[in-house]
Amino acid sequence: MKILVTGSAGFIGSALSLRLLERGDEVIGFDNLNDYYDVNLKRARLARLQPCPGFTEVRASLEDRAALTEIFAKHRPRRVVNLAAQAGVRYSIQNPHAYVDSNLVGFVNLLEACRHHGVEHLVYASTSSVYGANTRMPFSVHDNVDHPLSLYAATKKANELMAHTYSHLYGLPTTGLRFFTVYGPWGRPDMALFLFTRHILAGEPIDVFNYGHHRRDFTYIDDIVEGVVRVLDRVATPNPDWSSDTPDPATSRAPYRLYNIGSHRPIELMRYIEVLEDCLGRKAVKNLLPMQPGDVPDTYADVDALARDVGYRPGTPIEDGVARFVAWYRDYYQV
Repeated sequence: MKILVTGSAGFIGSALSLRLLERGDEVIGFDNLNDYYDVNLKRARLARLQPCPGFTEVRASLEDRAALTEIFAKHRPRRVVNLAAQAGVRYSIQNPHAYVDSNLVGFVNLLEACRHHGVEHLVYASTSSVYGANTRMPFSVHDNVDHPLSLYAATKKANELMAHTYSHLYGLPTTGLRFFTVYGPWGRPDMALFLFTRHILAGEPIDVFNYGHHRRDFTYIDDIVEGVVRVLDRVATPNPDWSSDTPDPATSRAPYRLYNIGSHRPIELMRYIEVLEDCLGRKAVKNLLPMQPGDVPDTYADVDALARDVGYRPGTPIEDGVARFVAWYRDYYQV
């Protein structure tokens, strides 16, 4: 298939693109290489893709409607995976307009392009952050999520609502994937594992929010990619049993689906740090701090729907995943 992957220079986007190319798909890699974090790392990710047969690189932003329309008209992708977004909970508090531009304006441009060019299936990244003030564990896609705690989460919830509208009005099959704390080689420098590793190796203290009592459903990058590929291959369909009397938020009478992709094994942050210390052979100096605005204390994914529909549950333990990240980090930065 010819597949458009937005955010192809990103952490998940580059890993997914590589996997699709390896199985023989054509990939149109769409990215604007913005400077939210180290552009050189993004270029290095792209360098893994550029020699691959079937890869076409496109440099543009989702906010640029004319450029997006031109790309769809020229390349005619059969399916689309949208991983381009302004990410980060804390950054959304400081720079709200970046989230409106990329995650709302950009996403409606993408929806319009998909519907006008006959795309078979749009798969898009949502986030575990949409669960916001929810406290019932594990988080289920069948639960209501109307109380986000950050603008980032609100824009992702909005993406789910926008996608449903297009599925209903135009029959565009859409599937939203709520990712849970993705980590691994080639990861994002603004996330905890990357920051902790850098500071521990430099002998600097690490900031540990909520005094280390966070629990996160850390999910290894290869597990995320496997889930995305399986969902991409299973085009969303209507739920014939959907009822407006007892509405299921994860399905619809329209061709619309939502899934969690998480490890289903929440780990306390202090345990995560212990595993990293073991892999690095060094102890961290911890700067214990209160919980930050927009954060939630725990995340825990119910992945029963994913297992039922595509036969997959993420399974990489953090001991293996963190070790692979540390090996990559030492090699990439020559530490």
